[in-house]
Amino acid sequence: MQQFLNTALSGLTLGMVYAAFALALVLIFRATRVVNFAQAPMAIVTTFIALTIIDDGHSYWLAFVAALASGLVLGAVIERVVIRPVEGKSEINAVILTLGLFIVLHGVAAVVFGNRFRSFPAPFGIRGFEVGDTTIALTGFGVFQIVSVLVVMALLVLLFRFTDLGLRMRAAAYSPEVSRLLGVRVGRMLTLGWALASLVGSLAGLLIAGGSLVHPSYMDSVVVFGFVAAVLGGLDSPVGAVVGGLVLGLSLSFVSGYVGSQLVALAALLILVLVLTLRPGGLFGTAQERRV
Repeated sequence: MQQFLNTALSGLTLGMVYAAFALALVLIFRATRVVNFAQAPMAIVTTFIALTIIDDGHSYWLAFVAALASGLVLGAVIERVVIRPVEGKSEINAVILTLGLFIVLHGVAAVVFGNRFRSFPAPFGIRGFEVGDTTIALTGFGVFQIVSVLVVMALLVLLFRFTDLGLRMRAAAYSPEVSRLLGVRVGRMLTLGWALASLVGSLAGLLIAGGSLVHPSYMDSVVVFGFVAAVLGGLDSPVGAVVGGLVLGLSLSFVSGYVGSQLVALAALLILVLVLTLRPGGLFGTAQERRV
């Protein structure tokens, strides 16, 4: 029973890590209709900015805010400088650019911050809570991860469903020409979408890094599962991103705990194939025809 509980709690925390990254992918896809393969190295850069601030003797929370702010700026700059020239053309052009950015930002991070492993602190404890004589696999930082992801999910739902800004962002993404005729500043909405997605991605990078070792490729092992979680829940659904992350995290945790860690990647692939076979749009995906 204790093994089952600890496996489930580990899966819950792991699922929230995947969900944090999936939320960034969902946000940028919903706001710009682009699948951003450079989301992980963008988060790596801002995480190393935070680590540099911490190593200089400043508080974790100052570094936390600086990482989110730098993510906001980085996303806006990338949209303006790199993505803007191909907007309005084939969507594959932007996707190819993000693949190029994936390679470039990895290299930049290695050159600027070094290629060695470095310890990233956690703002809360990373030791499991003790219940009587038993230590359960849920830490203070794990609770922080769970709460952070749920708060971001709620804010994204509020943004896209209940605010005029969210309506304009969705309209700019789905029908830019009609939106311009209606007075929507499409360019600004797309820049804002990239900036907010990069901010959420920066948060994901911090949540993944906390209490562990980081290096310029530390998110590579997470990025694939984050994409699977986003597709699993539906690329345009914040709630789906979280549910997809939880389903994936719990499933892989039980596979690793009861079957073998060597089968984790195969299990993720089977889950993805099964869902896309039964529901090609994901568990919470919407139909092609949308009202914005």
